[in-house]
Amino acid sequence: MRFLLDVMCGGLVSYLRMCNHDTVYAGDRGLEADAALLTVVREEDRMPVTRDVQLASRAEDAMLLESRDVADQLAELAATGVDLSLADQPRFCGRCNGRLEPLERAASTPEYAPDPAETAVWTCRSCGQHFWRGSHWDRVAETLSGLEDRGGE
Repeated sequence: MRFLLDVMCGGLVSYLRMCNHDTVYAGDRGLEADAALLTVVREEDRMPVTRDVQLASRAEDAMLLESRDVADQLAELAATGVDLSLADQPRFCGRCNGRLEPLERAASTPEYAPDPAETAVWTCRSCGQHFWRGSHWDRVAETLSGLEDRGGE
């Protein structure tokens, strides 16, 4: 799915991107006014995700979330049928939503990233950030696995 998250739902950005959903965050684009958000929704064929009742009512199709808690918001998304499975091959950059590409095993990485000969590493075509399945991946997996206890999936 292709989402546009308003600033009230920014905590969901990395989760959705790690589950291979093309996810734009309004805060990254400086989108504050409802009209600007709705223009992007229409032009880019995106599903708005919001906690703002008025914004949701102005969109042709929107996901209106009730909770402020990120795990509860994830459970609400799961309950609507959004697939929240971590991707085996991530496609979207957690920082900018750019496309990721896997690095060759012989490639060099910045000091902060692991050696791709030992760990699968992806790099963003847009911002150059490197990604791998590390401790953040494990924390996200733990949060997603706990959604069943919150009424999701």
